[in-house]
Amino acid sequence: MKHLDTSFLVDLIREDRRRAPARATAFLDSIADEELRVDVHVLCELLAGAEFANQPALERQRIQRLSAGLHVVYPDERFPSVYAKLLATQERSRQRVGTMDLLIATAAIVDAAPLVTRDLRDFTRIPGLEIESY
Repeated sequence: MKHLDTSFLVDLIREDRRRAPARATAFLDSIADEELRVDVHVLCELLAGAEFANQPALERQRIQRLSAGLHVVYPDERFPSVYAKLLATQERSRQRVGTMDLLIATAAIVDAAPLVTRDLRDFTRIPGLEIESY
């Protein structure tokens, strides 16, 4: 099982739009047998981005097509305490990451799954998060 970050899905959408498979598509092909999960906060980020596009309806369709085959993860009873501990750790170390990134990381940690991302700068500062880059 792997969790997919917003950056990975954005890259897949861009590669599909250009009809030029690249690193994200190749990585996806290499993990074809894995269960792929997406935290609901990733979908929130993607759909928010779609609203800023020149053609929001078209972007929403691309996101819906892409996410149709993915398992969407919603916070459960384990989520709040894991998030709270991560946030406290970030505050104490003065190495805070953005709220959405911390929510996305929390979902991966709760599932004990690596997060597939190209955003190494922020996610490497989150203790206990396993990262896979492409």
